[in-house]
Amino acid sequence: MIERLKRYGDEFKTFAMRGNVIDMAVGIIIGASFGKIVDSLVNDVIMPPLGWLMGRVDFSKLVLSIPTGREGDVVNINYGVFINTIISFLLVAFAVFILIKGINKLRADKTAQDAADEAAVPTVKQCPYCFTEIDIRAVKCPHCTSDLNV
Repeated sequence: MIERLKRYGDEFKTFAMRGNVIDMAVGIIIGASFGKIVDSLVNDVIMPPLGWLMGRVDFSKLVLSIPTGREGDVVNINYGVFINTIISFLLVAFAVFILIKGINKLRADKTAQDAADEAAVPTVKQCPYCFTEIDIRAVKCPHCTSDLNV
């Protein structure tokens, strides 16, 4: 039993120290922080002027109160907070879209550069005797049988 736990511990250590796992952990931490920044942007910067333009409405305080039947007891549906959350989600989704679009553009530029480099490497040469185009790896011309290594 102890040997099995030790083996699992070693496997977990190997797994946790791989680059992908560490990169993922950093991404999650930065993503959580980014989410807090977007929440603050929505709640503290975007929604107050929007609420003011719509007649001095504080979206975070918009609720639908439903009486439960007991005296003074109500259930609140906080749809204003839900609206704030939807706007936060849309901003995060848009930011991720812009990020992925930029990464794809960089990858496309790299792929295009690789293709251009590949195209720049000659694949054919000309026989100096019969002037026929032949494969660059050829040592004898298939047309005039001349030795090309001379």
